[in-house]
Amino acid sequence: MSASTMSGVELGFVEAIDEKWKLLSHYFPSKVGGRPAWLVLNPLPTADDIRCGICGKPCTFLLQIYAPLDEHERCFHRTIFLFVCRDPHCSKANDSRNVKAFRCQLGKINDFYSSEPPDESCFDSTVSHPKADDHQPLCRVCGCSGPKTCARCHRAAYCSKEHQTLDWKTGHKRVCSADPEGGNSTSSSYSVTYLFPEYELVMEEEVELGGEEPEKSEAEKMREYKEYLTAFQEKGSLLADEDASNDLDKMATATDIDREFRKFKKRVNLEPNQVLRYQRGCEPLWVSADHIPSADDLPKCSCGGERKFEFQVMPQLLYHLKVDDVGASLDWGVLAVYTCSESCQPHNDGYQQEFVWKQDFSTDTKKT
Repeated sequence: MSASTMSGVELGFVEAIDEKWKLLSHYFPSKVGGRPAWLVLNPLPTADDIRCGICGKPCTFLLQIYAPLDEHERCFHRTIFLFVCRDPHCSKANDSRNVKAFRCQLGKINDFYSSEPPDESCFDSTVSHPKADDHQPLCRVCGCSGPKTCARCHRAAYCSKEHQTLDWKTGHKRVCSADPEGGNSTSSSYSVTYLFPEYELVMEEEVELGGEEPEKSEAEKMREYKEYLTAFQEKGSLLADEDASNDLDKMATATDIDREFRKFKKRVNLEPNQVLRYQRGCEPLWVSADHIPSADDLPKCSCGGERKFEFQVMPQLLYHLKVDDVGASLDWGVLAVYTCSESCQPHNDGYQQEFVWKQDFSTDTKKT
């Protein structure tokens, strides 16, 4: 019988949550979808910071993970945010320009939150709680910084012309003159379809089973590989495009690539529902031996420090995002997030952009 050990990896799972107040900023949540629960409430990333590097449109909040560091007093509170472009045409193979990552951190004594932990047993709606829109307007559509306002009512805030246009077409046109309070709301009817479904991100330590798996035949490897990709497609993640089936033979017969994929599959099958793996300073679990970054591929932080791996987003998350589409879809094999090894203090004590490496299941693309 195989022995069980703790691997040192924390796994993230999505859970529906009825008590939405637990996802507010002062509870320091880890979450997927909805609007960001900003940690540093001011300043926020600018609208230009969050634009897609391919199409130039605003990216959508994907997830945030609360990841404090004991070794630095300045990191008593620390959260990393991910944003991704919803346009499926920007989801290009092994190209992470459509993904943005930001890190922020605070000491135990800071300008926004009490040094005492919040009461998680109940929520008092009559008490004022720290929130980002106390410091600046937030976009009605996405919840990011909203420096632009409606030209008619001058109350509704937006991060961009794109979101102002969307909101105008889906309801703000009717209310901005007739209902002053409606025009000032931080929510938008378009947000229901624009934002990703909201979940709590629950972290648990991975349990790894020991023992060696007997070597399988090439036919068994091929069959398992096809079944694995088919399972993801049926769930809606659309991990392979129309040409993927033509690449299966080439992928399965490449020994090193096949070995990396089998390692990925074996590890993930222990907890098939994992959507995130956190292990700062270690190596990601790659889906392929193709397109793995070298040290030269990882840009240094703006402080001059090296970046190191912190966590990866798994393809299983795509199923929960409801992004499947015919012909094209948001997609990835691994989103590996690399952060400053020293977790330097961001400029203006706000948000520091970090680096994302995207690896897809396909192996016929070259590094760009």
